[in-house]
Amino acid sequence: MQSVLWYTNPSRVIIGERKEVSILPKSAKQKLKLLYLMKILLEKTDENNMLTVSQMIEQLARYDIRAERKSIYDDLEALRVYGVDIECVKSKTTVYYVASRTFELPELKVLVDSVQVSKFISFRKSIQLIKKLETLCSKHEAQALNRQVFVANRVKMMNESIYYNVDKIQNAISMDKQISYKYCEYTLTKEKRFKREGERYFVSPCALHWDDENYYLLAYENAAAKIKYFRVDKMEDIDILEEKRNCEDYSNIDLAAYAKKVFRMFGGEEQIVKLEFDNTMIGVVIDQFGKDVTIIPSDDHFHINVNVEVSTHFFGWLFSLGEKVKIISPEKVVEGMKQHIEMVKKLYS
Repeated sequence: MQSVLWYTNPSRVIIGERKEVSILPKSAKQKLKLLYLMKILLEKTDENNMLTVSQMIEQLARYDIRAERKSIYDDLEALRVYGVDIECVKSKTTVYYVASRTFELPELKVLVDSVQVSKFISFRKSIQLIKKLETLCSKHEAQALNRQVFVANRVKMMNESIYYNVDKIQNAISMDKQISYKYCEYTLTKEKRFKREGERYFVSPCALHWDDENYYLLAYENAAAKIKYFRVDKMEDIDILEEKRNCEDYSNIDLAAYAKKVFRMFGGEEQIVKLEFDNTMIGVVIDQFGKDVTIIPSDDHFHINVNVEVSTHFFGWLFSLGEKVKIISPEKVVEGMKQHIEMVKKLYS
């Protein structure tokens, strides 16, 4: 009977009736001992899970690597010198564990939470990213990350091309080049169509901004001769052009401050608006405008003056706060709010 080979990984082969043997010489496998020991310690130990030297020897044997106790002590010291934070605990038995890592468990939990709530990361990609994050801690700690994974009922983007879009845009920015692309919108039948009948947009990418669970591109649009925001997930067929960017006037822009002015990324006329809030709204105001906003107290209410881009979304945000907020000036914005309220009233009259 002719033998059949199944190759499972570079170091092992299965012959005939699936009998697995090593195709590396013993001396070559032994050279990998230190690497495998580090792998074992990183995967299987943490401050609540530790290994004795005997257990390390047993784990190495699973990789067909022989080890003696003295060599393990030497290897542990070599790994410490290399930078692996290995702690020794002595009691009835002496045990070892990796005490610190590049990312601690609370930090990984924050990263996992960020992946879960990010609408622009698809369901499939969320699972993949979380699995990769789990490799940065021990397998025991990874179970803690697993228990908090919950992405099934999140609103997730289905378009995974966003990762390649972001990469292309970042490359264009680093190369100081303009880009062109087609921009999409959805019809009432939930079908995607190109805006401007598929005509390409030509812009100078200035910066990428993550806000309200979406990625946005801040760019100078050549045709409109102004700076605009574009949803990265709605961009398709991006090309990096030879022309240099035209972002000189915006190179020193404070992106965080600019984003505060643009409610939900729909711009309008930029104006300084005076607002009056009930004192109970102080938390809402700080969440929206930051701690640097100047508060002018007055009995049971306070005033602020903020630079915003006045739009229907700005009026909608104020409307959502009900009687807790009032526009004081300028009169043009006050009238704009009145018109917004009248338009809403007509829908229900």
